[in-house]
Amino acid sequence: MPTGPRLNPPFRADHVGSLLRPRALKQAFRDFGAGDAAAGAFREILDQCVRGAVALQESVGLESITDGEFRRGSYWSHFVDAIEGMAIKESLFQFRDADGVLMNFTAPHVAGRVHRKYGIGTDAFAFLKSVTRRTPKVTMPSPSTMHFWRGRAGIEPAAYSDAEEFFADLARIYREEVADLATAGATYLQIDEVPLAMLCDPNVRESVAARGEDPERLTTCYIEAINSALDERPQNVAATMHLCRGNYKGRWVSEGGYDTVAERLFNEAKVDAFFLEYDTPRSGDFAPLRFVPRDRLVVLGLVSTKSPALESKDALRRRIDEAARFVALDQLALSPQCGFASTVAGNPLSEDDERRKLALVVEVARAVWG
Repeated sequence: MPTGPRLNPPFRADHVGSLLRPRALKQAFRDFGAGDAAAGAFREILDQCVRGAVALQESVGLESITDGEFRRGSYWSHFVDAIEGMAIKESLFQFRDADGVLMNFTAPHVAGRVHRKYGIGTDAFAFLKSVTRRTPKVTMPSPSTMHFWRGRAGIEPAAYSDAEEFFADLARIYREEVADLATAGATYLQIDEVPLAMLCDPNVRESVAARGEDPERLTTCYIEAINSALDERPQNVAATMHLCRGNYKGRWVSEGGYDTVAERLFNEAKVDAFFLEYDTPRSGDFAPLRFVPRDRLVVLGLVSTKSPALESKDALRRRIDEAARFVALDQLALSPQCGFASTVAGNPLSEDDERRKLALVVEVARAVWG
């Protein structure tokens, strides 16, 4: 039975944030990186492409609007750029595809004491807010993103004696950023959390234990880090969490249902809603949703951003009905399972595929919730 649209974020039809970069923007990144383009010309192309991304989202009927994460090289790179003491090194994990082909990637590394050099996403938000009358949404990597990929090896001993000390400084950076975003008018934040989803994978847990770390202790640490990061957010700022198993050119890092962390995460994390990947069997079943408290929402990521194949409306509605066996329908919403481009390279879809998928989310949400 329809329960009506939502007037506040997250919305019944929502999305995770990143969008495919237009060809002109990809070329602009290459030119600027090679020193072949001036900063002013690069910014002009960025602004133009962000306006196009806003127009796309508004045209399909979305109420939450992002800048497509167009100003970032990856979903976390702008954080590293803006934080003194952060560097980049090789990750201890690898991406994989359906054929089992592995791919290395880089990750944040703590090289020194950390502090915020300047606003991390404040300028990007100010521009986004100026070009839409709908609800601008700010996405940011989770605190665990700055730690998990390299574990203990990811923090220089000369910088911090232990991870807890590092996370205390990192939480302060988040609180400063959230305060500045709220002052600028932000009312919708999303924390992109990959490590907690990865800790649902038995193979990942074994890998973490083999390097001398306790998966349960990491789970506690990461939930507490998120809560500390959001501790001082104003009441009018909605905070959500997106759980992801890795998203790079259609590849992923882990698999496994949410059972391992569900009861603790859904009840202890001080966020208003969870964006959960549910586009493939790798994400498990809906049973863990029984742990979602009545005052939290779940945005079901049922539409894949890893494949151009367009999902069936009827199949999506059946999946929503299945989820509603474990959590009330009025606590549910719909979105793609992840962003379309966690890095500049993007996933193996066309911009037309992207538009059709976003429009599908809006159409199905209206049919289910009105």
